[in-house]
Amino acid sequence: MRSNASLKARMERLGVGEVDLEETFARSGGPGGQNVNKVSTAVTLRHKPSRISVTIQDSRSQATNRKIARERLLDAIENVQQRQRAAEIAEREKIRRRKSPRPGRLKKRILESKRKRGEVKRQRARVEM
Repeated sequence: MRSNASLKARMERLGVGEVDLEETFARSGGPGGQNVNKVSTAVTLRHKPSRISVTIQDSRSQATNRKIARERLLDAIENVQQRQRAAEIAEREKIRRRKSPRPGRLKKRILESKRKRGEVKRQRARVEM
């Protein structure tokens, strides 16, 4: 787990503010005995702008679950941003590799060259008598 300072720095780098987060708590399931039956330790953290949501109930402590939820939410946001960047790069590369149309003068020169070559080959043909 990261420290609070590094977590805040990472949130800032990704452009995620505390106001963008919506946090809800519920009772956890699974092992933990009476503690999980009494205390709302499960944390659901939602990033409002991207609608990404994570639910954590790994620990018996609500504070630990809150920290883990922030880390996993930032991981998810980072993955989405990386996929978007990769898609943008792929699109740019696709456009860059697209075949460009030949200029008019080049077309004319190619066709003229073909006509000359065709004429040379016709000269080689057998002469009819």
